[in-house]
Amino acid sequence: AVRAAPADYVVTIAPKTRSTDQNAKFHAICHDLAHSDLTFAGKRRNLEEWKALLISGHAVATGTAGEVVPGLEGEFVAIRESSAKMGVARAASLITYTLAFCDTNGVELTETIKGGFLDLQERAA
Repeated sequence: AVRAAPADYVVTIAPKTRSTDQNAKFHAICHDLAHSDLTFAGKRRNLEEWKALLISGHAVATGTAGEVVPGLEGEFVAIRESSAKMGVARAASLITYTLAFCDTNGVELTETIKGGFLDLQERAA
């Protein structure tokens, strides 16, 4: 690949990142959370907020926590890992964590099932 690359191209050799299916499945689960009645810190959360909460919670649960720092305008900012840069195994772990969170909190995964990301046998397991 390096030898075959045209001039001004970059060749990167790195572990495979999460799959398109993993990304779609995680976002379907976050959609279901956003459309559920579940609240966090006193209010319902949208898809992006659930995504941030789940990635942060997963990081803490797996010992790779980020940090919270004061922002440029005095706000607090969570510095955390990017789900887009997760490898396949890490993304699978995030999805497993997220499914367990939904199961523990009684969240119905209708959009996730409709998208074909969760069959009924997997839910029973």
